[in-house]
Amino acid sequence: MKNWKTEALILAAGILLLGIMIRGGFNDFKNKERIVTVKGLAEKEVPANKVTWPLVHKEISNDLATIYANIEKKNTAIVNFLKENGITEEEINVEPPQIIDIKADRYGNQNVDYRYNSTSVITVTSQNIDKVRELMSEQTELLKKGIALTGGDYQYQVSYEFTGLNDIKPAMIEEATKNARAAAEKFAKDSGSKLGKIKSASQGQFTIYDRDANTPYIKNVRVVTTITYYLKN
Repeated sequence: MKNWKTEALILAAGILLLGIMIRGGFNDFKNKERIVTVKGLAEKEVPANKVTWPLVHKEISNDLATIYANIEKKNTAIVNFLKENGITEEEINVEPPQIIDIKADRYGNQNVDYRYNSTSVITVTSQNIDKVRELMSEQTELLKKGIALTGGDYQYQVSYEFTGLNDIKPAMIEEATKNARAAAEKFAKDSGSKLGKIKSASQGQFTIYDRDANTPYIKNVRVVTTITYYLKN
């Protein structure tokens, strides 16, 4: 009888201990599932470091030889203008002219004054943004030489780029992560909890866009990180 009571006591103690352990495990699991997901933003304003400037001029004529002669003359004058003002030969690309024979188009208007229409493009690609912008405002020098540059064509717009993203990435990711943690700490404090370890984290895509329509040579760089933290009591 005495042995039976002892065994029952041991069994009861074991069941009680097992219950405590199971309860603790459930509490542990429950605490681990208490999470908060926050986003951290980092933004930086940077100057563009690359510009592409297409200089476009057109010719119309009934004679191909005349068109080619005028194209060569104007191309030479434009290239000289650029070089005289600090643009290097490596930054200049003279593209072959595009010539349309209007009368060769069976569906086009055959009653035209000029048969041939040409478009010539000289492209400046440079990292000297200030110099190129200065030359853009001095295009009247070309007008004095009888060269009218064509503007407004969507194919030939001036474009500015920022290519130094890799240099600023680490600092921006660090800033976004700090901002995310600050938001998580505020949430934890307001909810009477403490911030635990990171459960998961993802870095958003970097985006680069013009600061505004009037200053395309100044860019905004933006990134958002998403981080999930555990909360603890």
